[in-house]
Amino acid sequence: MKINKKLLEAVQFNPTKKSFQMSVLQMCEKIDQNKLTLPLYQRDVSWSLQKSVDLLNYQLFGKAPVAPISINEIGEDGLSVPQVSFINREIVPKDQILNAHQSVVDGQQRLTTNYKAYINSNDFRNVVLDVASACFKIIKASIKKNQIPVGMLLNKDRKRLQDYLMQQKTFNDLYAICIDIRSKLMDYNYTINQANDLSEDEQIEWFEVLNNAGSKVTALQMSFSKLKIHNFDIYNDYINPFKEYIQEYGFEDMFSPFTTNVSYPISSLNPAYEIVVNGGKHNMNYAPIPSDTKESQLTALEVERLNEIVKISLTGLCKALEFIDNENLEEYVDRMDYILYLAGYCMFHGDNDIQVKKENIIKWFTTVEFTNKTNGDRRKIFDDLLAI
Repeated sequence: MKINKKLLEAVQFNPTKKSFQMSVLQMCEKIDQNKLTLPLYQRDVSWSLQKSVDLLNYQLFGKAPVAPISINEIGEDGLSVPQVSFINREIVPKDQILNAHQSVVDGQQRLTTNYKAYINSNDFRNVVLDVASACFKIIKASIKKNQIPVGMLLNKDRKRLQDYLMQQKTFNDLYAICIDIRSKLMDYNYTINQANDLSEDEQIEWFEVLNNAGSKVTALQMSFSKLKIHNFDIYNDYINPFKEYIQEYGFEDMFSPFTTNVSYPISSLNPAYEIVVNGGKHNMNYAPIPSDTKESQLTALEVERLNEIVKISLTGLCKALEFIDNENLEEYVDRMDYILYLAGYCMFHGDNDIQVKKENIIKWFTTVEFTNKTNGDRRKIFDDLLAI
């Protein structure tokens, strides 16, 4: 009986033998020096502030280790995916990717949480260790004597903690316990599962297996992330502003589940694409729904045209949110479709047209039903809206 050679090769290779441990301090130092980076396809930071606080508390109090970090070590000729830095996602020049450079395939959110504390990121300005209640927490009022900012406690410069406690006149009471806590969290070890010189496809496969994520989101990330090489960052230039507008009007809960953080904004590019590329002619399968995203068409465009599409999309979103706010329609918004469809309408129609047809738009908004609709039904709903 013939036995496939792949089976023989597989049983002779055990990747778990390459696993090792690395402390939070070591990883933060590597991130600071751009020796530990992210592959270009990685999404931006998606954790809420509370989830970051939960991680810090678990690292301090948890009875079991946090899940491993997955790293692809890049050899001398193994750079298959461009690398970006943590936080600001700047492209790391090829000549800085030296032999044995480490690239995070899975673990960005956990590492970013620890690194933000290490650099005293402004994102963590309201996160403190409360020694009275024995936990990290988010505060809304001024910092109390029994609270230490996490950016002081875990700062890369240990003297910052000492100076802060001296300034607060709590040095004698808190320094000893703070140093013990700092030492535990800085020395906290993560298991590192390491592979070597994985191709782009192998990295994506590993990421999907670890995250149990559908390929749709990963495909979106991959398609758009490569445009950063051409000075277009889908996150900083579009997705983040999109989400900020949504949050500004109090609709942040609409981004659930996680996959919609990417698919909703991308689907909202469809009407703008039709305006710029198709001369404003609408086709049914360009509705602002996640199943109709056109990443391949969008990423084939020149960056100048893509920027134009993004501008139209964000402008339409702002007009839709303003309309909802001005007409007191917030109570009807129980899903993102209301916002995406109205934004698409605003992209196709000018301000005067919107005002003239205001009553008809409000009637549509208060009577439309999205529940239990097929994609075909939802496309027709958008087509009918545009015809108002």
